[in-house]
Amino acid sequence: MKLAVFTLESLANASAVRRFIADHADDIVFVGISNPYRKSAGGSLGQFLRHLRRSGLRFVPYLAINFSLPEIVGAVRQLWPTKTPPEKTPIAKLCKGLKIRSGMVNDLNDGEMAAILKTTGAELIISFHFDQIFDANTLAAAPRGGINVHPSLLPRHRGPVPTFYALEEQPPLFGVTVHRLVVKIDAGDILAQRQLQLPETVSALGAAIALHEEGRQLLNEVLQDIDSGRETATAAGLLPYCPFPSPEALKNAARRGKSLANLSDLWAAIRTAF
Repeated sequence: MKLAVFTLESLANASAVRRFIADHADDIVFVGISNPYRKSAGGSLGQFLRHLRRSGLRFVPYLAINFSLPEIVGAVRQLWPTKTPPEKTPIAKLCKGLKIRSGMVNDLNDGEMAAILKTTGAELIISFHFDQIFDANTLAAAPRGGINVHPSLLPRHRGPVPTFYALEEQPPLFGVTVHRLVVKIDAGDILAQRQLQLPETVSALGAAIALHEEGRQLLNEVLQDIDSGRETATAAGLLPYCPFPSPEALKNAARRGKSLANLSDLWAAIRTAF
């Protein structure tokens, strides 16, 4: 089964996605890497200002550790061009070494991606920590549609930072879901789901790292089911969408000792390349 993988470079999914690509190199015909600083999203400054207005200063360490720091560390790592394992190799470089076609995605639904899917013969789309929403035309370009890995127990915690909301549960409720892609966000039928117990001290980002790794293993199981015709799906239902957290929500979480990112995540960001 020919696969097209769509993802985003970040600490949250770095090890899981890179390992998945390396393990399935023979089946992957295209990897689309989202440009988080794309013009349509406001560029780097526009993105930062929008997050600042929406979530306040407490959101900045999360952005820095999840996105900026791994990119900086990765660039520094290139000064010592020794061989690195797949989980420490930036996605574009990993794809080049594995001879997998890849490209930056600025606008998922402008028609170009649908054309690439058809040209490469991709049968199934995999969204693995991807920040753009597939429209019906793009999904239809792959004969077997698409699936997504989401780090929550859907239909709970639909949205961009689900582990923050999972952390807010009493007790925290962590899990990962593989579900069918539909046009509505995180609303497709559930193919597989697994709950995970994590340390009390875990941050939202630390939880996302652990859940994406668990999701990689769950995704492998789902792909085997799809390929063999044993796919089973359960309607997800629909609970309220969980948006980016507000400044007040982050402030209240901090009072209870809960955080978006912590020092363990800072060290993990450095370890993404070294």
